[in-house]
Amino acid sequence: MNTDMLAVNETLSRRTRFIVFFFCAALFSSQCFSQSSVSNTRAQSRTQYKQRLEWVFDRIQEYYVDEVDMQAVYEGALKGMLGALDDPYTSYLDPTTMRDLNDTTAGNFGGVGLSISKRANASPDMPAYVEVVSPIEGTPGARAGILAGDYITAIDDAPTADMTMEQVLSVLRGTPGTTVTLTVMRGTTTSFSITLTRALIEVPTVRYGMIGDTGYMRIIEFTPETPNRVQDALDSFAAEHYKSLIIDVRDNPGGLITSVVEVVDKFIDEGPIVATKSRVLFENSVFTASRTKTTAVRGMPIVVLINQGSASASEILAGAFKDKRVAYLVGQKSYGKGSVQQVFRLSADDGVKMTMARYYTPSDTNIDKIGIVPDREVTFPAMSESDEKAYAQLIEADVITRYVDTHPAMTEQDIAAYARTLERTYPLDGRLLRRLIRLRVNRTVGTALYDLDYDIQLNAALDIIHNENFAALMQTTKTLKELQEERTVSDAAEHTASR
Repeated sequence: MNTDMLAVNETLSRRTRFIVFFFCAALFSSQCFSQSSVSNTRAQSRTQYKQRLEWVFDRIQEYYVDEVDMQAVYEGALKGMLGALDDPYTSYLDPTTMRDLNDTTAGNFGGVGLSISKRANASPDMPAYVEVVSPIEGTPGARAGILAGDYITAIDDAPTADMTMEQVLSVLRGTPGTTVTLTVMRGTTTSFSITLTRALIEVPTVRYGMIGDTGYMRIIEFTPETPNRVQDALDSFAAEHYKSLIIDVRDNPGGLITSVVEVVDKFIDEGPIVATKSRVLFENSVFTASRTKTTAVRGMPIVVLINQGSASASEILAGAFKDKRVAYLVGQKSYGKGSVQQVFRLSADDGVKMTMARYYTPSDTNIDKIGIVPDREVTFPAMSESDEKAYAQLIEADVITRYVDTHPAMTEQDIAAYARTLERTYPLDGRLLRRLIRLRVNRTVGTALYDLDYDIQLNAALDIIHNENFAALMQTTKTLKELQEERTVSDAAEHTASR
């Protein structure tokens, strides 16, 4: 998943060299000869293809009718080669993208704070627009109300369907204080424009606090610092004598696999956390929990919140907790990214990002393009066509910005009163209106840790913890493998019935 902060640069930090010895006894000589023949044929094919590519490269340089920019030919060849794999997570990283990667590693950059993905292939029904995987909390994109699942169809009037991911990233990022205008499509009928002021985006990690006697931890991104920040949260909760825990990975686009493994290890005593599998031997690894690294209080109720913006490393956490029956999952089905990428530098300025392996949860399940279904689905009310039109009109009119800016220090009572006024012109859910107003009111102090007025998923988690038999509830949960097997049986039965 490419993002404007390159959040999904997932790498395995440990590499082991394998030396393989092949012993062929006389009894198996014919089989060994056959395998060797196949291997030789493949090697010859690779050599032939490389020679042909080199031949074409040379002919272009020598004979093409116009003077050729060989850098452009080089980049085009790499993009075409990697694009042929039809994998949105495998791509060429040009100097701009590599610089953005370095900015992210440094911890901050100028941008709008949207984790994004771009379709590898367009279709008549869906051009290759930029999809918002998740808005990054506390950033211009999040404060403007852009949601996971929105499509950016144009940036400063330039259609994104015609842009590469590198071009998209280069125009979304920029000097803090400068502006960029996005055309956003929500659903299938609603489109509106919104102007964002770029800000210094810090690579986010963890925010936390208490809700009564429940510790609430929002993991925003899995970076090298995330395990330390999670431990800070657990220490803080322990000092407050917490009795239950909510871990929120909604709109978490992922991060480092080593980081999420360290986080999960704080909750699980033993057994696999995640496994990576590949045809490349050194990419096959099993990350196992250690009792000595467990720091969370065992046995207390834990709820994990997920949604369609929960991807990659956040799905590793959710999958491990579900398979190990450590936590109860609430919210919406996750994104479904079950692969691991590695970055290879080609020079000091450019490189390639390549999918090297797929990861599997403790029950040996891969969720790529499938996602994780929560134990209890809780969804926000869907907007009707009239709701979408009213929302677009509200955003275009920009009335909330003008009103709030001329009415500083609004209280919750003031927010509720203004929401009722807005509802007469823009017939939308009152909770949504209050949230939009609240986001504008809090723009100078940052987004609140939680919004119990608006957040029905968080309220559902709290209700489960405080008003249901949590131990009995956990006995009803199923591992991802069990759910997958049930779907297989169900699909087979449906296929038989339809014959």
